Amino acid sequence: MNALSRFTPDIEIYSIDEAFLDLSQCKRYNLTDYGHKIRSTIKQWTGIPVSIGIAETKTLAKIANKIAKKSVKAVDVLNLTASHHQNRALEITDVGDVWGIGRSYSRFLNNYGIHNALQLRDADDNFIKKKMGITGIRLLNELRGIPCYALEQFPSPKKGITVSRTFKNSIESLDDLKEAVAAYVSLGAEKLRKEHSVAGVIMVFLMTNRFKKENYYINIKTIKLPVANSDTSELIRYAHEGLKGIYRKGYLYKKAGVMFKHLNPENQIQADLFNYLDFKRSKKLMQTLDNINKKMGSGTLKYAATGLTLNQRWKTVFKRRSPSYTTNWDQLVKVS
Repeated sequence: MNALSRFTPDIEIYSIDEAFLDLSQCKRYNLTDYGHKIRSTIKQWTGIPVSIGIAETKTLAKIANKIAKKSVKAVDVLNLTASHHQNRALEITDVGDVWGIGRSYSRFLNNYGIHNALQLRDADDNFIKKKMGITGIRLLNELRGIPCYALEQFPSPKKGITVSRTFKNSIESLDDLKEAVAAYVSLGAEKLRKEHSVAGVIMVFLMTNRFKKENYYINIKTIKLPVANSDTSELIRYAHEGLKGIYRKGYLYKKAGVMFKHLNPENQIQADLFNYLDFKRSKKLMQTLDNINKKMGSGTLKYAATGLTLNQRWKTVFKRRSPSYTTNWDQLVKVS
């Protein structure tokens, strides 16, 4: 992504290995040549082979990219911008492979004789709007070269954060469950702070083994916080209160977790007149905690509520996890 941003400042990181680039300011270049330059630079700098699709809209660019991967002539770069090959590209693209068309829509369109992207592009607007709504009309326009989806340079904020795990061993003890929940709250709170968000609601849930119908139990407790925050100690306190409310003695629990809801930017906290939490102190403390763990390694500093003993019953086992040879310098193989 850093290499891609060298070619244009307008970039949308769509996923871990995919991005949309706005090349409208690169009119002085031949876009096909520019695409090959991008591809060769990525290959040289990272060793990762990529394919590039260029078109007037995101949907057409996705189609061009898919064809570029398989086409011998394209050599991993296909430019459909004002191309006389565009109709042929749409004709050989199955309607189910069009960005935004899922299985149900694919089956529905096939039933009405629409099997490829070209037939979809030329479909009747009223028919598509009646069956697929405004989303369908936007899709038609995208296939016709009319942009309907702008570049999203700033990802939309999450609506919630969930941290949960299945225990390696079933757990009955409330103390063990409190440790697990505290650890999950710590992870979730760290994610909140990383996104500069605060949570207004925390939800705690417990469940036994769902494959054993006898003595099956599942429950969830929702707690509305007096003031939205991302302070780990505060969130652990409220999570433990919720856990006590749903814990039932005599059950063997197999999974627990926490969910953070009603997320808002941290700079939009509505304080309470009688709230005791010192926000300035809390923010400095959490920043210090995160900075140390980032520099020294995750879990270097942690709350005692997460447990201090080794081999805790609730911890996930990673006996067969692959080493991080490609991302961690300390795990590189050494030859002597």
